[in-house]
Amino acid sequence: MALMHIEIKSGKPGKAADHAQYILREGSHRKGIKAKDIVARGHGNLPVGIQDPLTFWKAADKGERVNGAAYREIVIALPCELTPAQRRGLVEEFIDREVREKPYEFALHCPNAALGEGEQPHAHVMFSDRIPDGILRKPECFFHRYNARHPEKGGCRKDSGGKDPVTFRQEVVRQRESWASLLNEYLVKYGHESKVDARSNRDRGIAREPERHLGPARIRALTVAEKDEIQQARSA
Repeated sequence: MALMHIEIKSGKPGKAADHAQYILREGSHRKGIKAKDIVARGHGNLPVGIQDPLTFWKAADKGERVNGAAYREIVIALPCELTPAQRRGLVEEFIDREVREKPYEFALHCPNAALGEGEQPHAHVMFSDRIPDGILRKPECFFHRYNARHPEKGGCRKDSGGKDPVTFRQEVVRQRESWASLLNEYLVKYGHESKVDARSNRDRGIAREPERHLGPARIRALTVAEKDEIQQARSA
């Protein structure tokens, strides 16, 4: 059954390059079980003068203001019903719709579920709020303050500039709805009857509390009885 799970996060300067290596299972993240779960990767829209994504994220760490966001990230659960190629197509179309012209990098993972429930395919999409404008700059200068009168003397404009918290929350709701709509399109396209709904359980009139994400460490600490209880609740 397809699952509706999407998280939207952001990272401060100093974290972008390491997080990019984490989702790609590179650098210090190349070892261990997680290093084997990556099945696809890609990037696009790098600004003029930057040849590879890691250089871009390092520049974000160096050039973005201290209280700014060096990157945004969308983490989405992918349906087991689709093939690996279909999942990649789904993610790339979502990037086209939502990230658009912004610089981005993505990785698709397919680890085994910690509770032994099969595979858990998902995607990480990292992107910058900065919009490339075709002006050649030193990499870190791309993240300097935007100069409206003389763009060549400042950094690139940020898509998030001037947005208040209410607008950001509305954007999150819209992105959840966009993902659910596209996912349902793909499920229909490839002959599957399951559907997802972007609304919360409360808005759908469902009394059940939403599941909390436990993470590997908490799952390892569960007793056998606790694991059985969670699995029974999921299948109810």
